[in-house]
Amino acid sequence: MWQSFIIAVQFLTRFPTFVTAEWQPKAVGRSLLFYPLVGLIIGLLLLLVAGLSSSANDLLQAGLLLTAWVLITGGLHLDGLADSADAWVGGLGDKQRTLEIMKDPCCGPSAVVILVLVLLLKFAALVSIVADESWWALLIIPVLSRSTLPGLFMTTPYVRPGGLGELLAQHMPRKQLQWLLLVVALLVWFVLGGLGFGLIITAVLVTWLLRMIMLQRIAGLTGDTAGANVELVEVALLIVAVIA
Repeated sequence: MWQSFIIAVQFLTRFPTFVTAEWQPKAVGRSLLFYPLVGLIIGLLLLLVAGLSSSANDLLQAGLLLTAWVLITGGLHLDGLADSADAWVGGLGDKQRTLEIMKDPCCGPSAVVILVLVLLLKFAALVSIVADESWWALLIIPVLSRSTLPGLFMTTPYVRPGGLGELLAQHMPRKQLQWLLLVVALLVWFVLGGLGFGLIITAVLVTWLLRMIMLQRIAGLTGDTAGANVELVEVALLIVAVIA
């Protein structure tokens, strides 16, 4: 289980783990069980940044929180979002071309536009969260957004042969993941009440919509589209948290 936790940390953050041992396939699959926990760790770190920057004005504190959010994850999900945006526009509806563009490390105009929009929306939402002192959002949203990934892997074929994503899809503990997601949802609902239920529904609906788009274009998901899912779910949850 410890190895699975380390794998989850390596997948979702840029924290140094100093582990060089070869990953066991079952441990890779079981790492999905720790995605909500890694999200919680990210949230706790964001709360720490909020506490340390409490003397700053709202705009600066929001900027520091967004910077910390990006640095903690190493921009992994943003990179997936950028690659997906370029691939969807440049792929012209063709599956193979879309997958090929997604592997290209170059960043096109579509990627730049979507990244700017996502970061702008996150910053604007964080300004409101700081002003209202809605600190719970910093804790809950990273947990919910990363909890969508096990659900996505359980319901969507992985289309990129080889690599760690395929190991996740092949060795995930489905029954345990189902119970885990249920527990996470119930806890969020219990803590936040109706707002928590709204956030859960938002995360599910955005993931379902993105899943439909993935199936239509590439007949499944890749690591990049999974990362894009995290980013877009986070944006949606931040917006709901602010306007609810």
